[in-house]
Amino acid sequence: MATVILDAGHGGYDNGASFEGRLEKDDTLRLALAVGNILENNGVDVLYTRTEDIYQSPVEKAAIGNESGADYFISIHRNSSPEPDTYSGVQTLVFRDEGIPAEFAENINEELFEVGFLNLGTSVRPNLAVLRRTAMPAALVEVGFINTETDNRLFDEKFPEIAQAIADGILTTIGENEEAVTASETRGGEKYTVEIGVFMHRENAENLADNMQEDGYDCYIEPVGDCYRVRHGMFDHIEDAKKEEKELFELGYEARMVYTFRDCK
Repeated sequence: MATVILDAGHGGYDNGASFEGRLEKDDTLRLALAVGNILENNGVDVLYTRTEDIYQSPVEKAAIGNESGADYFISIHRNSSPEPDTYSGVQTLVFRDEGIPAEFAENINEELFEVGFLNLGTSVRPNLAVLRRTAMPAALVEVGFINTETDNRLFDEKFPEIAQAIADGILTTIGENEEAVTASETRGGEKYTVEIGVFMHRENAENLADNMQEDGYDCYIEPVGDCYRVRHGMFDHIEDAKKEEKELFELGYEARMVYTFRDCK
């Protein structure tokens, strides 16, 4: 079974959002530990960025995730708005709305909707360090608004159900991807590659490709819709792709492993 690292947002002197004495850092830690317990009971290996009230910068949290060797990174937060009781609902943030992160977002949002939250959908936030700097598929869950009474009441009264919902969304996503890998191994038709960047303009993609080649890495530019994707390698085994992804990430590239079905007959 996969390894998941859970990040309780904020911590230490960074309270996160607050409302009438309620602190985001406390809600996120309590919920991360509860979700982790459920995942462990379902055979998932669980790690945490923190299990107590300590400060970590977002960059440090991403680094902890990368050094852990985990397969997935899930960050848990509470949302907030300028004025109380203005907005309500859950939302999951991703670096790009595609692949495994998009599956996490959809599955977790749907499970939390069943608990009683409004589903505000998926939002792309490429500027967040825990999404941009993590080397594995990552998602950040905003579990209701901390300054909205209805969301706080739901958070407190249905806390076990909320933890179960997030865990179920994670388990569903892991299960779907393990089935896809198993099927591809049987069929021999899936290849893995490492994506380095996505650009609207081909010139920018070519500049990145030139930098990679100067560093001694082969790469290719793949037009997809209106974008140009810079990718490196085509691997038969996921372990080889992950190794190359980590190596490129440590060199400062925004490397992310992706898989693609190919006809290998």
